[in-house]
Amino acid sequence: MNYGDLILAPIFLGLLYLYFRRQRNKITDPLLQKYHRQGFWIKMIGCVAFFMYSVYIYPADSIGLYQTEGNNIYHLILTNSRHFHWLLQKGKYFDESYLKNPYNTGYSKSEANFMVIRIVALLSFLTAGRYAAISFLFAGIAFSGVWKLYLFFYEQNPKLHRQFAIAILYFPTFIFWSSGVLKDTLSIASMGWITYGLYSVVYLRKKVIKYTLTTLFFAYLLATLKIYILISYTPFLLLYLFLKRLNVIRNGFVKLMLAPLVVIGLVIGFTLFLNSNENALGRYAIDDLASSIETLNGAYKSMDGNSTADSNFDLGVQFDGTPAGLIRIAPVAVFTTFFRPFIWESHKMSQMIASAENLLLILFLFWVILKAGPFSILRMILTDPLITFCFLFSIVFAVFVGASTLNFGTLVRYKIPALPFFTISLFLMYDKAKERALRRKEARAHAAESVAPGSLTASLQPG
Repeated sequence: MNYGDLILAPIFLGLLYLYFRRQRNKITDPLLQKYHRQGFWIKMIGCVAFFMYSVYIYPADSIGLYQTEGNNIYHLILTNSRHFHWLLQKGKYFDESYLKNPYNTGYSKSEANFMVIRIVALLSFLTAGRYAAISFLFAGIAFSGVWKLYLFFYEQNPKLHRQFAIAILYFPTFIFWSSGVLKDTLSIASMGWITYGLYSVVYLRKKVIKYTLTTLFFAYLLATLKIYILISYTPFLLLYLFLKRLNVIRNGFVKLMLAPLVVIGLVIGFTLFLNSNENALGRYAIDDLASSIETLNGAYKSMDGNSTADSNFDLGVQFDGTPAGLIRIAPVAVFTTFFRPFIWESHKMSQMIASAENLLLILFLFWVILKAGPFSILRMILTDPLITFCFLFSIVFAVFVGASTLNFGTLVRYKIPALPFFTISLFLMYDKAKERALRRKEARAHAAESVAPGSLTASLQPG
């Protein structure tokens, strides 16, 4: 951090504030205006926190890879414009003799890493390559997507505005790991834009051209950065949107005929997509997924004695590398994703914060089970499309993250795409349980009134 950061960072923060204030002025709902304002400043505070963490505590990929090499390409282009072609080519074609840090050899060959490097290089032309200013721009991109995600849920159930804000705008781990120069930041932004884009095109049928183009752009970005998020998230979102469209149809027979056809069509389409893109999916292809998880587990175990191995852990169950084995360890993997590390397992401040969140989350889960009951929860998952979407995506995602990530430092970052959806599914279940309890209370009160002595006497009097 130098004088350039101190000068440019407030300028870009101010520019982002003016831009998002202009967007906020277009919102007519005072409640949404309030959450938009709060969400923006919380995201910027999260950006500052991540910036300080990266600079003074743990300067990992954010500075060591993305900022260093992105800034390096920016300076190469300033020196000789012919180097601009590196921004237009895939990372595997990048000449690594130009790397600023030789320890980054091999990392730029990953298109996911090079995409972030490319974006940092492009933003460097606006920020003179200053890390603080670039961090604020990444946070601004993230907030634009996070707000779209909040807007999507708000429009489904406005009365739960506070609960959705807790899950999306206020959740500390989610804010922190989606506010810096990271793949996760761009991935979360992409998820938000894809969600609202598909919602607008498939259900609302508004601004179809605009949202089709933005959805395609962010789908491409997410597929480049973390394709496993795209292939695990999109099917559940599409299923929800199509079921929601079916609810508009009043003819019960037509709905009964169309519902299974929609589900079957989505399954077939998704299967065809996976089969036709096996090479692009690589280790995320269905045939190789279980064995890839076993390979990742072996890689974590081989780190024993390494300085990063302090945060390694064991699931406590054996995984044999088969799809059947993955199903067997699924409950442990899901529990690990959402509720570990425990406080006594945490070795860093970021893990301590996550462990406190995990404790609150598991207490809330128990409270929901106590209030609703396990059978009622199962019925909600099967009958409420929004709960189905949020719960199933978060559980499926948690299985693969928990089974393949045996390091707490990595786990608390990798699980953030599922956190809001799991939390929202619990809020929705709790709300439905409260509504059911209120209806029962009103029914009992009405029944008591109908058999009250005064009511009985009045009913016996001649008319």
